[in-house]
Amino acid sequence: MIARLTEEERALALADLPEWTPVAEPEGISRRFTFADFNAAFGFMTRVAILAEKADHHPEWSNVYNRVDIVLTTHDAGGLSRRDIDLAHAIDRLLG
Repeated sequence: MIARLTEEERALALADLPEWTPVAEPEGISRRFTFADFNAAFGFMTRVAILAEKADHHPEWSNVYNRVDIVLTTHDAGGLSRRDIDLAHAIDRLLG
């Protein structure tokens, strides 16, 4: 089973992810991405989907026109895990 991060681990991890915000329900982290148009947003979602599939760890997300909202949580761990942090870093790298 995947371990949920402790409060200390969470604080350290989030210090390296300043654009991500802690959320309570489900316990995890979220970030809103805004793009020039729908095509750019959908292209981003496609790239994230490829990363998520390779990691076998899939985000909760939504898309409205040029906006993509992502929540990362590990249901098996009951909250934020290292897998979420790793995927958040990978997603951030997509943006350069």
